[in-house]
Amino acid sequence: MKRSTLILLKTLVWLACLSPAAWLVWGAVTNNLGPDPTATITFTTGLSTLRLLTISLAITPVRLLLPQLNWLIKFRRLLGLFAFFYASMHLMTWVALYTGFDLNAMSADIVKRRYITVGMAAWLLLLPLAATSTSWAIRKLGGKRWNRLHKLVYVAAVCGVVHYWWQVKTGVLTPMTITIVVGVLLLARPVLALAQRRRKRVPAAV
Repeated sequence: MKRSTLILLKTLVWLACLSPAAWLVWGAVTNNLGPDPTATITFTTGLSTLRLLTISLAITPVRLLLPQLNWLIKFRRLLGLFAFFYASMHLMTWVALYTGFDLNAMSADIVKRRYITVGMAAWLLLLPLAATSTSWAIRKLGGKRWNRLHKLVYVAAVCGVVHYWWQVKTGVLTPMTITIVVGVLLLARPVLALAQRRRKRVPAAV
């Protein structure tokens, strides 16, 4: 891929990733976040986190199916960092706007509300991934250890989906679509990896 094309694509990805935050800022400035601005911020940042995690999880299966799209790997780190950015905004909305930075209220919420417990777990799982997203961290950890550590993203995605389900009211099926997509992507990875290994062994057997 040409450097100019890659720069253009990265610019578009940056703009797309920043658009939810820009929309929230614009809504806050224009007082257009709806009757419950805190709920709007919470929902937007949470959904943006899940969507970006889902897109980043899709990159490896797409590359296995279509090797000509290997260049997509250049965007996975960026998408992961933006997912952590929105997850942190989601967390800070709860810390600042729901609990008012009250440590007692936070600890009580974590213990009593299971969706907050699993949501906090998801953020904690993403924290070391964001902290080790640099080339320096990859060199220090080594490729194998870094890859093992970053498999935590699968657990974080599952926790994020569970957090979504536990937060909505009983009977609300809004999280169903992203649940199916995440489930398919998680199942696709081992299936496609196994198929790829079998294809590599066939010439050797012949």
